[in-house]
Amino acid sequence: MTIGIVGAGQLGQMLALAGYPLGLDFLFFDRSADTPAGRIAPLLAGEFHDETLLAELARRSDVISFDWENISVGALRRAAHGTRIAPPLSALAVAQDRLAEKRCFERLSIPTTRFASVDSRASLSRAVDRVGLPGVLKTRRFGYDGKGQYVLRSRADIEPAWDALGSAPLLYEEFVPFEYEVSIIGVRTRAGEIGVYPLNRNYHVDGILRLTLAPWIAPALARAAQRALHKLLEHFNYVGVLTIEFFVHRGRLLANEIAPRVHNSGHWTIEGAVTSQFENHVRAIAGLPLGATAPRGHSAMINLIGTMPAAHSFLAEPGLHWHDYRKEPRHGRKLGHCTINESTASRRTARAKQLLPRLYPQLALRP
Repeated sequence: MTIGIVGAGQLGQMLALAGYPLGLDFLFFDRSADTPAGRIAPLLAGEFHDETLLAELARRSDVISFDWENISVGALRRAAHGTRIAPPLSALAVAQDRLAEKRCFERLSIPTTRFASVDSRASLSRAVDRVGLPGVLKTRRFGYDGKGQYVLRSRADIEPAWDALGSAPLLYEEFVPFEYEVSIIGVRTRAGEIGVYPLNRNYHVDGILRLTLAPWIAPALARAAQRALHKLLEHFNYVGVLTIEFFVHRGRLLANEIAPRVHNSGHWTIEGAVTSQFENHVRAIAGLPLGATAPRGHSAMINLIGTMPAAHSFLAEPGLHWHDYRKEPRHGRKLGHCTINESTASRRTARAKQLLPRLYPQLALRP
């Protein structure tokens, strides 16, 4: 079986590495051949809206998936007509539009922040009146890692916020002084089998994930997250891995966004779970039974952002697993990650506290 994947970044690379031992083949499609996945698998290079290349991907693949959201749903649907696509394009379309995402949460009774659609200066002013201050103005599409956002703290911020973002469809939502952020990752097969990974606690700086601790032991939150996850998996008749990110506010979860793909906060599962999120994604979309999602101890995953530290400085650390994506350094770019696994949560957290200042000496980031 050949799995076609739109996008050939590090997520695609990790999918292929997980799928090869299962006897699966991969074909990638990306704008450049110089990509992490392009180094280990055949690749078609061209613009993501190129329906001729998408049709070739479909012709040569038994199932098509994707490793990021910002691709054309319409082009993929037209070009891949007759070829199975997983996860479903309906979930991808919702994840691409923050307003559709919020409305989906509302429809499924999944708690989320108060919000309003914005398409003019006047509607932004009305949204501020309705939702309140402080608030966050966000582009509805193509925003990730904190991009495409403007925080409004007073009515004086309405004009500059509109000037900064008003050229695109927008969403205004309340600013939530959350205590922390968590995510949950689940997987569903075509036959309806569901697997759920433990809750993750996530630490962001400048909108970019820096650290994940898993499992995060918070039974009430985990149960609420699992209920939301099951609702979404069933709603979309989902196949593959799905992630929900939440704010924790006053002891309850507020859904922030979904990712219809394998997720950065699940990188710890490569070494820290019985079956990684990557292997379970390819199992699900290939029609294979799922592997166990139970954790192997307690893990900390640290993203390596902007510049790649020298590996030799860290490889002597007991039990540390190093992942270099071999990408060109760039401010804010995810270049790799490392994972440690310990027998207890306290030892895991102590190791993370020890490693973080060495990787990010300029940051006051403490779990």
